[in-house]
Amino acid sequence: MTETPDRRFHLLPPDAAPMRRMRVAVGVTPLRPRPDLSAGIDTEMIFGETAEAYGGEEGFIYVRAERDGYVGYVAEAALEALPAPATHRVRVLRTFLYAGPSIKLPDPVLAPEGAELRVVGAKGDFAVTDSGLHAYAAHLEPLSAAARDHVAVAERYIGTPYLWGGRTSLGLDCSGLLQTALRMAGVPAPRDSDLLERFYPTALPVTAAFEGLRRGDAVFWKGHVGVMRDPATLLHANGHHMEVASEPLAEAAARILAKSFGPITS
Repeated sequence: MTETPDRRFHLLPPDAAPMRRMRVAVGVTPLRPRPDLSAGIDTEMIFGETAEAYGGEEGFIYVRAERDGYVGYVAEAALEALPAPATHRVRVLRTFLYAGPSIKLPDPVLAPEGAELRVVGAKGDFAVTDSGLHAYAAHLEPLSAAARDHVAVAERYIGTPYLWGGRTSLGLDCSGLLQTALRMAGVPAPRDSDLLERFYPTALPVTAAFEGLRRGDAVFWKGHVGVMRDPATLLHANGHHMEVASEPLAEAAARILAKSFGPITS
C-alpha cells in the first residue's frame, strides 16, 4: 500500500519555471495550501526567511520554505530575489526597519523576532541592510548567537494572542511558540507538534502526578504542545485562553481531557 505523501512537505511537480532562491521582504506573510486568499493559513514566513521558488500563479509563488521545509503559496509581492546570505537576526520580540537612520521616517517595516537581515554597514545607532533598510543595531545579533534558555525566550510571549499558523509576537500557535524559542536557542526545529514530538530525543514516563518534569521539558497532546517553566507549570499558546498562558500542568491536562481532546501523549 502506497503511503500518502504529507501535504505539508510534498513538493508538487514544479512547472517549467526554473527554481529561484528568494526571501521574504515584508514583516510577515502567510503560506497557504492554494493560491487563493480565502485558503487557510498553514504557517507564516517572516522577514528575511528564504525559500525555493518554483514559478507563479495568480499573484502567488509556489515555494518550499528553507527553514522548515513547508511547501505552499506565498503572495508574489511579499518576496524578492535573494542576493546574498543573511548575517544578523532580530533578537527582540519585534522591531522596525526604516528607510533611513531616523525613527521619525514614515512607513517602517515591522520585523519580528528571528527575522534575518544582511548587514552591510552602519550609520550611528543603526545597522544598514543590503536592501537599504535601517535597523536599530541593539535589536540585532549575529546569526551565530544562541539564547541560553529557550524557555526564557518563550516566556517573553506570555499574553500574545493565539493565531492558528502564527509565528510572531503578533499572534502564534503552540508549535510556533516552541519552534521559535528553540530556534533562538540555536536549535533548528520542525514546525508542527507531531513533528516536534518525534524531534525530541527522549520520552519521559508520564505519571498520574506528572512527577519528574523540569524546566524546558515539552509536553505533548495530539495536536498540541507546551513547555514546562518549572516542574509544575506549563507555558503554551492555546485556544482556551486564546493567548500564550502560564498555568499548572495538572489543570491544563484535566481541562484538555475533559474537552475530549485526549490525554497527554508524551
